[in-house]
Amino acid sequence: MPVPAEYSRAGDHFCEFLLDARETSELGSTHQAYTMVQGVLQAFRRRLDIKDAILFAGILPVGLRALFVADWDTDEPRRPFEDRAIMTKEVQALRAEHNFAPETAIGDVASALRRHVDEAAFNRVLAKLPEGATEFWKP
Repeated sequence: MPVPAEYSRAGDHFCEFLLDARETSELGSTHQAYTMVQGVLQAFRRRLDIKDAILFAGILPVGLRALFVADWDTDEPRRPFEDRAIMTKEVQALRAEHNFAPETAIGDVASALRRHVDEAAFNRVLAKLPEGATEFWKP
């Protein structure tokens, strides 16, 4: 059996996503988009238990799945879903000296992500997650 395209083209798909996120947020580079996306994924991950996080990771493209679980401190206390402005500040705190995530970062990443996943499957998974998860991923 050949290597599934999801894996053999993972790097291409990841770069395409970063370009989309960069354009959506009107950032200057994919490096800036990477930090924004990583911050958004980490902020969301902090609000899930491990079982729910693994369920969510399963619907992400391979590159984003890897970024979602990378450097995960599974002992970190779980945080509640809060006002988007508060969670955006959390996104912007990641490598703050080099973080250009706009106030619209969460919605921008949500918009880009929805263009790169099976949206019906994405919504089914979000419906199984804690209250606040669906709202987090609204563009």
